[in-house]
Amino acid sequence: MKRITLNLKIAWRSLCNFRMRTSLAVLGVFLGTFSLIVVSNLSDSLSKKTEMEIENLGKNLLIVRSGIVRRVASGTRLLSEATTLTLNDARAIAFQSRAINTISPSSNKPFPVRYGNITLTSVLVVGAVPNYTEIRNHHVKEGSFITESANKNLNKVAVLGKRVAEKLFGEENPIGKHILIFRVPCQVIGIMEEKGVDISGIDQDNQIFIPLNTYLRRFVNKDFINTIYVQAMDDKSIPFAKTEIEEILRKRHKIGGDKKEDFTVIDLKDVMALKTQATSMITVLGRISAVVSFLIGGLGILSIMILIVNERRVEIGIRRAVGSRKRDIILQFLMESSFISFIGGMVGVAIGFIASAVIFRISELPFTISLAGIMLSFAASVAVGILAGIYPSQKATTIQPVDIIRS
Repeated sequence: MKRITLNLKIAWRSLCNFRMRTSLAVLGVFLGTFSLIVVSNLSDSLSKKTEMEIENLGKNLLIVRSGIVRRVASGTRLLSEATTLTLNDARAIAFQSRAINTISPSSNKPFPVRYGNITLTSVLVVGAVPNYTEIRNHHVKEGSFITESANKNLNKVAVLGKRVAEKLFGEENPIGKHILIFRVPCQVIGIMEEKGVDISGIDQDNQIFIPLNTYLRRFVNKDFINTIYVQAMDDKSIPFAKTEIEEILRKRHKIGGDKKEDFTVIDLKDVMALKTQATSMITVLGRISAVVSFLIGGLGILSIMILIVNERRVEIGIRRAVGSRKRDIILQFLMESSFISFIGGMVGVAIGFIASAVIFRISELPFTISLAGIMLSFAASVAVGILAGIYPSQKATTIQPVDIIRS
């Protein structure tokens, strides 16, 4: 223990004699560790946020959309819409598929909404059935949601998204009041809980929910719908349920051979995978910058250690003359190089945590700590110090007392 303490004191004194070079070497290791910590934390946070978005949309959820939908990293994009998806299709899926738990047909379209002197030019009006709240994991905060009776009798009732309620009524209680959706007066019976923007980019708080039959008969006067939400039995059943739904709808829509479907079954896991691929570029670029920083730091440590060896030739020769073994000399210089990288690593971890917290706060991302990132950054910083110190320490052992005396 005394020998280690003495070696540390010698290391500190030697490094203080080369403050500028030591600082640059420490800076390289610091930047490498900092990059790894921030990138690892950010990557884990983005993955967690994506999982939360998927769970937020509904558990074990498949979405059947009329027309062709392209899956992109930011969500989904409708390329073309069809008019072939019907309530009978929804019933067929419910009765014929063995891998699903329940379904919820739906349809939507933007309409102007007015209350008193306040007019909202475009609010997404969603025709829904009573089980929509359960399958979409979106519940009523005040009042009640659409009932079977309201849907069957084509009642003109509405449940407001939180943002719509705030825009139309402010602090006033909207329940029991009447609003004008397009040209149809509807009574407000409930307010939904705050939900935010979903993975497809739709603000779920800027919506109004009305009975699906009311929507089809009194608002659009059409028999087709544009969405069927399907809840699979469990996570493992999703691929099988997706295949079953595609087979059922292809048969019902008389789509044979290589003809393209007039519908799209969206598995939210696929959307999540695309988002993960997009965010993985951040991880790759961050790790490349970390490797470059560690390389620069390692070269800095190597150069300063070679300089220290050359400056301390007399000291090394005397130590060899009084009986120091080669392993003592090697240990001394490896300790000094490791000391530099350790300081850089510690500072990088501390500043990395602070930077991560600031990024999470500004970007409103979930706060996560990557244990793998911590372990990898420490291992890398230690490895850089040891590897950079090997050659100088070996060079130090080649110094002979007789060479020092001759010089």
